[in-house]
Amino acid sequence: MSTLSAKAAGTQAANSKAASTDPAATTPAIRGTRHRRVDRSQWVGYLYIAPAIALVIVFFVVPLGMTAWMSLHNWPLMGTHSFIGLDNYIAITKDVRFWRALNFTFYYTVIVTIAIFAVAFPLALFVERPRPMVGAYRTAFFMPVVVGFASASLLWAWLLNVDAGLFSPAAYQLGLTDKKVNLLATFNPAFWSIIVMVVWKVAGFTMVILMTGLQSIPGELMEAAKIDGANAWQRFRSITLPLMRRTLALALILSVAGSILAFDQFYIILRGGPRNSTLTAVYWIFNQSFVSFKLGYGAALSMVLLVILVVLSLVQLRLLRNPEGM
Repeated sequence: MSTLSAKAAGTQAANSKAASTDPAATTPAIRGTRHRRVDRSQWVGYLYIAPAIALVIVFFVVPLGMTAWMSLHNWPLMGTHSFIGLDNYIAITKDVRFWRALNFTFYYTVIVTIAIFAVAFPLALFVERPRPMVGAYRTAFFMPVVVGFASASLLWAWLLNVDAGLFSPAAYQLGLTDKKVNLLATFNPAFWSIIVMVVWKVAGFTMVILMTGLQSIPGELMEAAKIDGANAWQRFRSITLPLMRRTLALALILSVAGSILAFDQFYIILRGGPRNSTLTAVYWIFNQSFVSFKLGYGAALSMVLLVILVVLSLVQLRLLRNPEGM
């Protein structure tokens, strides 16, 4: 009898041990714990990004929706506004000044982007390599970036002033010109003065982006190319440029977007002159919104420019994702 009891107790203990080690018996509890942990970590992540989402909604989504709503209305500065549907957008198709301003904006964007890269890339190649005082060079080249565009424009407006400035009186005193020349009186000198100012202001920022891309290139590739007998141009063309495609695309997106939205320098230095020849798209939007007080029409112009920017950015992002397309 005692033998049977011992066997029964052994069988029960074995069954209990098997049940305790059975995955099917323990999995639900473990799954429930893991599920709660995942849910908790997800909520913590949501809490971390909630302030950023709130800022985007308050400062981007709401103003964008308000601008789109205003673009469908006749919205004077004073008085009541009235819904007019797509009339503002139809008026844009007949706005000759806007299309001229947009054409000039594209022209300016192409020229200034080429000029910025032509200056920033050699600077990036120069400061990327260890050399004496390289930190001082980087600081000096980047210093204009910390100056606001409005402040830089005021500085250059003084430098270009025909009487109280620096360039024209200095050229006259040195005998380079027979009289003081107003560089802002005609289109070409005025336009290229703006180009020089923007390159001085922005090239340091683009230099830092390109320098970061250059520093990410493995040094072993360059050493192997040197051993194989490749000269500096061959290494630049076959190694540096292909590996810099994504960095170049990023710098290009930022440069193009900033150039299309150019306003400060043209408003402060040139006021759109001479004879409205340097009127940019944003300047015309400002004119219609805050000079003529056609807030609804200005909002419609802003939406059109936004669509143009989005399309250009998508094209460039496609090139960024697809290096073979570049």
